[in-house]
Amino acid sequence: MTTHAPDLRMVAVAVAAWGGAWLGTSGSPATWGGVALVALLVGLVAWRRGSVLLLATAVVLAVTGATGAVRAEALASGPVATLAAQRAVAAVVLEVRGDARVHPAEGVRPAYATLPGLAVELDGRGRTWRTRTPVLVVVTGGAVPVWSHWPVGSRVRVSGRLEPAERGDPYGAVLRVRTGGTSVRAPPASLRLVERVRQGLRASVAHRRSEPRALVPALVLGDTSALTPAVVDDFRTTGLSHLTAVSGANLTLLLAFCLLLARWAGVRGWALRAVGLATVVVFVGLCRSEPSVLRAAAMGLVALAALGAGGRAAGMRHLAVASTGLLLLDPYLGRSVGFALSVLASGGIVWWAGPWSALLRRWLPGPVAEAVAVPLAAHLATLPVVAAISGRVSVSGLLANAVAGPFVGPATVLGFAAAGASLASAHGAAVLGFGAAWSAQPILWVAHAGAVLPGSAHDWPASPFALGWLAAACLAVGLLLPHVLVRRWLVVALAVLMVLALLAPPHRPGWPPRDWVLVACDVGQGDGLVLRAGERDAVVVDTGPDPALLRRCLDELGVRRVPLLVLTHFHDDHTGGLDGVLGVRPVGQVWVSPLASPSGEAARVRAEAAGLEVPVLTPALGARATVGAVGLEVLGPRAGPAQDVAAEDESGRQNDASLVVMATVSGVRVLLSGDVEPPGQEAVVAAGVDLHADVLKVPHHGSSRQDEAFLAATHARLAIASAGVDNDYGHPAPSTVARLRALGMQVLATNEHGAVAVEADGGRVLVASER
Repeated sequence: MTTHAPDLRMVAVAVAAWGGAWLGTSGSPATWGGVALVALLVGLVAWRRGSVLLLATAVVLAVTGATGAVRAEALASGPVATLAAQRAVAAVVLEVRGDARVHPAEGVRPAYATLPGLAVELDGRGRTWRTRTPVLVVVTGGAVPVWSHWPVGSRVRVSGRLEPAERGDPYGAVLRVRTGGTSVRAPPASLRLVERVRQGLRASVAHRRSEPRALVPALVLGDTSALTPAVVDDFRTTGLSHLTAVSGANLTLLLAFCLLLARWAGVRGWALRAVGLATVVVFVGLCRSEPSVLRAAAMGLVALAALGAGGRAAGMRHLAVASTGLLLLDPYLGRSVGFALSVLASGGIVWWAGPWSALLRRWLPGPVAEAVAVPLAAHLATLPVVAAISGRVSVSGLLANAVAGPFVGPATVLGFAAAGASLASAHGAAVLGFGAAWSAQPILWVAHAGAVLPGSAHDWPASPFALGWLAAACLAVGLLLPHVLVRRWLVVALAVLMVLALLAPPHRPGWPPRDWVLVACDVGQGDGLVLRAGERDAVVVDTGPDPALLRRCLDELGVRRVPLLVLTHFHDDHTGGLDGVLGVRPVGQVWVSPLASPSGEAARVRAEAAGLEVPVLTPALGARATVGAVGLEVLGPRAGPAQDVAAEDESGRQNDASLVVMATVSGVRVLLSGDVEPPGQEAVVAAGVDLHADVLKVPHHGSSRQDEAFLAATHARLAIASAGVDNDYGHPAPSTVARLRALGMQVLATNEHGAVAVEADGGRVLVASER
């Protein structure tokens, strides 16, 4: 019997379409010329060889590149872009095109919201235009709650400042607003009905526990607004975040479950196709016919067709055709991470899910086999892209998706049913919502259990070589997995080995150094420092913004107990990772700043500590303490909360209320300065305290606001700035780095070097870093 290689020629055409769209929307004339030249050269080769495939590739590359260039030029040359280049204030009539996404406060940055809009009328610089230009609306101040509740489809009149959009973004401008706007027109009746059904879903789970109540709308509608940062982080760590996005994989899971139920009920033939089509229509209606939803519907239908028919090559051709068509309609999809995830997830399902499901059916019930195979295939296919955008690889993702997979379909289907039933009966919807919430609960258990495992996720560099290696590894796993799935004992054995591997923290050769005394953890844009108090004990100073990052750092260092946790002040970039310490390891005591502001964060810290019966104290100025091998002396703040701190605003006042502590570990003196700013630094210097240190934790992540006398008084040999990669603040500031080096200090920053460790070797201070 002769077997033929699968015909995947359309995949090459789709890749050309993707490349043309991405390059065409770059906004660079030089790039456009390069695309045209490459397309011409490929066309000439196709003509000489008589290759239809190369000719099609050249044509698609040229067409998508030209389409993208035209779209980019239209956005860059209209009246909206012209006023944005002048940073003009204008009155705009906007059509709300999507739900507002609220970004929580981070450090000194207040909460803000973003949402897509369509500018239909523009009044600025004495002129009025009618237009249809997409804009990104950025809302700040007290208007955030108002914009969070504008229904999609509403037309709103608002004044704001127009600014240029980033090159490559699908917007003509960024519109920054601080007011709620006034309604010009309500949404059309169809969108009002959709909003009523969506609200019905929320109401159906309103009386359930908080986490399932938030997760059900995320699974059904992609509405993640109620998910807490802790849940979002756990889903990301365990590779389950794709479940909360409107994607082709999400729709495929829903369709597969619905059609399984229909087949079980005896539905066949055209009636079965009608069930699938009705499911897609309901999905698009409830999630709204936005581009991302229509994209997901197209990807999901392609994946379902291949999953049902078992024709992998035909499915990949259909997927390639669908992708090419979508890119021709909207070339900016070529720059969309969501589009990449949707296509790859659908491709993984098309190529792998059917065969894997058939193998699993040999020893698992059919519905369970399919529920395991589909998310497993989607996770493996999207892993390189997820690693590229997050810098991490979810080791627990394969196991988490396999375990959570059987619960995704019931939770999603019951959620859709609850949304529909809410139009007829609130009681009936509540019953279905109860089932959806309880189906979602095991998914949450899987995410939480997987995230706390020390080896759940590993850092992964986003370099082309590293991502290429990861993609090759994923393909190798995909090729080998069928030989595993067919053997039940081997699946169980590998699952046990994976669990054992997850119980051990990730180990990098040479990290951490054996004799470390201080480690500045890489916690992103924030502070998280660890002082070695004993073999398994440590004093932790600040927690950074992300519990998972601090928890991972403590796991790597082998820290099991935290006799003292010091929170220099109550900004989120110093206390947001509190859950990475409290409740995870025994904590003896918490020291906090004397200024309980911001009041909400201060209250949260005290409440969480009280819930675990951990005492919270404000140390007195000049207080001394010894915790194992660590000696501590409180040097600041010198201005108490009742006094006016000389700072420009409330945020500066909170920074200057930071605890300033001199720590001594194994003879190494470390000055821990929180976010104290020049007025607070001057007050400490004026007090005449001994600031001599071997290591300086640079105040406020190395911002440009530093007091020269304070820095010089430390006589430090090493300065460590804790900052996030590509942070919005430019930390550490080049001027500060130059000052520190001029004072003879070696400067290391976590955004460049990763975690930084200090070792004591006799009278010498040695330093090592992750990168």
